[in-house]
Amino acid sequence: MNALKNSSCNTDQNQFLKPDICESKSYRNFSHMIKVFEVLQLLREDEVFCDIKLQADDGTVLNGHKVVLVSVSPYFRAMFTCFSESNKNVVNIRNLDSTALQLLLDYIYTGEIIINLENVQVLLPASNLLQLEFVRGACIEFLQKQLNPSNCLGIRAFADFYNCAELLSSSEAYIKKQFVKVIEGDEFLSLSSEELIYLISSNDLNVAFEEKVYECVINWVKHELGCRYDSLPRLIKHVRLPLVSLEYITKKVVEEPLFKNIPKCKDYINEALNFHKLKTQQIIIIPQTIHCTPRLSGYKVILMFNLSQKTMKCNTNWYDPATNLLQIAVGVGECNRPSGLAIVTSQFVFSLGSFYMSNSRSVEMFDLFSYSPCWVQMANMLVCRYNLGVGVLDNCIYAIGGSNGTGSLNSAEVFDVNIKKWRMISNMSTKRSTFSVGVLDNLIYAVGGYSGSEILKSVECYDPNLDTWTSVAEMSVGRFGVSIGVLDGVMYAVGGNNGSGHLKNVEAYRPSTGVWSSIADMHLCRFNPGVFALNGLLYVIGGKRGSTCLNSVEIYNPITNTWTIEALPKSFDQIIGGVVVDRLPQFRINSHK
Repeated sequence: MNALKNSSCNTDQNQFLKPDICESKSYRNFSHMIKVFEVLQLLREDEVFCDIKLQADDGTVLNGHKVVLVSVSPYFRAMFTCFSESNKNVVNIRNLDSTALQLLLDYIYTGEIIINLENVQVLLPASNLLQLEFVRGACIEFLQKQLNPSNCLGIRAFADFYNCAELLSSSEAYIKKQFVKVIEGDEFLSLSSEELIYLISSNDLNVAFEEKVYECVINWVKHELGCRYDSLPRLIKHVRLPLVSLEYITKKVVEEPLFKNIPKCKDYINEALNFHKLKTQQIIIIPQTIHCTPRLSGYKVILMFNLSQKTMKCNTNWYDPATNLLQIAVGVGECNRPSGLAIVTSQFVFSLGSFYMSNSRSVEMFDLFSYSPCWVQMANMLVCRYNLGVGVLDNCIYAIGGSNGTGSLNSAEVFDVNIKKWRMISNMSTKRSTFSVGVLDNLIYAVGGYSGSEILKSVECYDPNLDTWTSVAEMSVGRFGVSIGVLDGVMYAVGGNNGSGHLKNVEAYRPSTGVWSSIADMHLCRFNPGVFALNGLLYVIGGKRGSTCLNSVEIYNPITNTWTIEALPKSFDQIIGGVVVDRLPQFRINSHK
């Protein structure tokens, strides 16, 4: 009976443990590996089961376990599996400081390392040798945080010597950004001529006045005049003397004794003087050489134009989307209330037309890099037009459509900045005003608008090479007061009004597909907002919702197809528009306060 009873119990237990009744579950002890390595570290300290001795250059010998070293470091894995060291009990680790070796062995066994100013210079090359990527990355991060004007050149040289691309890139970016402070330090005077040339030849050197570049070259040469004098022509070649003020050139450059017996330097000075002579004869000079091209910081901001309802004057502000900071654009001053805006070569800002019939042909230009910045009257457009569309392509400004007071226009004209003249081009197939223009793939697109009798959803593009307009796919809805932004080869039609009310929906056009497609809606309806593409994002600023001027910015991320919204740091009566410019002119203009 007992045997039968036991047999019955076993049968019941087997039924209870059937897979369809109770599923398998994995259990993980997250402290297991930590405890294992804690024991291995103790064994290493007590020299228990150690099968390898590592000897540093100074004779220091450290113990370890091959299997542990192999599991963490590709360097040791190759050593103990592919080379003769696999059969040795003592291995010499050449070109490795014993302090660094001790720290890295402790890291291998503990996963933790302390980095400080005393050890980082030996840890980075040592971790690079042993292929300990975590430690190498930690050293780079540590050094990046230590960058300052007094040590950045040394850190750059250190990164270059050890072929550390990440640290080299970040230190070079810091040097360019803080150039004016860097050249005041002793490290700068110790640069080689090749290193100095590499630095001052950078197009993105953050220096508001080229005089600073000139002065640093002269100071560097005079620091060790005997052995550096012969380098002067090669150095002056990379100083953009035409961008130095005429007064400075006359007083400081022409009279510099170092140039007395160097014909090549005199040639560069004459080039600068001739450039200034041309500037007195004509307003716009499109740079043809690097000497005449302003340096750019690579950091973009928006020069915004807004209308004061109290004074009815157009005011200007600098807006930095990355920080949401705003400041008055000192030195830009007032211009006519523009109906359209354009920027050429990141330097010349154009204000086209006006909301007032008396000035609807007027064109004004502002040189962001001028030493005496002011709005200069340019040749008038050939046709009176306001509420026009404006586009820039190949240093030419296109003024398209608009209204002349009696109705919408289908005419268009182009201003060639090089010869400073307007000429008519082919008419659009449709009259358009209160519309927007996009430039994409060397074509100019006129999008939406009002014909005088209907709100348009049609789009046509202009090919300057053929002087022809061609219709392309229509938007899903008609839009006037629409704004256009172009980002990464995609054209976005933002907001506007479809006749029933202001819109918050947005459409995207890709030339590769030839169709418009809807994307996520904005948070707010917007009529005539400013739209700007910066750093892979689309910024939509201001505009109207009903009769209310909006004081917010919406930011579109095309990767996530999402919008975020932020309040602007200052209230505006009405944002007319803006242009994206390099941040450097901001500091240049502010310096004239």
